[in-house]
Amino acid sequence: MSQIILASGSPRRKELLEQLGLEFEVCPAKGEEVITKTSPKEVVEELSRQKALEVASGIFFFNERNLELTSPQDFLVIGADTVVAYDGRILGKPKDENDARQMLGLLSGNTHSVYTGVTLVFLDQNGRMGEYSFTEKTDVTMYPMSAQEIDRYIATGEPMDKAGAYGIQGKCAIYIKEIAGDYYNVVGLPLARLYQELQTLGIDIYLW
Repeated sequence: MSQIILASGSPRRKELLEQLGLEFEVCPAKGEEVITKTSPKEVVEELSRQKALEVASGIFFFNERNLELTSPQDFLVIGADTVVAYDGRILGKPKDENDARQMLGLLSGNTHSVYTGVTLVFLDQNGRMGEYSFTEKTDVTMYPMSAQEIDRYIATGEPMDKAGAYGIQGKCAIYIKEIAGDYYNVVGLPLARLYQELQTLGIDIYLW
């Protein structure tokens, strides 16, 4: 028996995997994020790798200590991290409403990039591990937002748990002028790229 584990507590990533009709478990990584890189691509790959390896290591440790409780199986752990970048500045989740206001002010009327890093960790029945990472980039152009519109959007609470302080799939949709790239990447998980990368690795995710 094999198992897919999403190493993320993001409800949006959970919904996207469910959209594919996959059976999986959600086990969010809880460790502190440590960033040693500077470019958006390197940052998201580094953080996605930390999340995936933390969860995979926990599985390995549990199986080693509870041999009588676990049956042999293979695991595929999916870790992901998303950041918004504008003019060389990485925008994560806002710390507070004022931070969200500043982020939205930067993005208003401009084009920014959304990077999602994905790390796949494979753990086989014998406890052997392998990993593979990739990054997807999407450019997003927003219409100008007035100060009143920004405040009204912040008041909904939607920006507070999202990179760049907005959700393209939510109430901010009315301010999205155009996108160049994968829409689902902006939501938090590039589904098509994920599927293609797994195919390249020789994995049919529906038969895992």
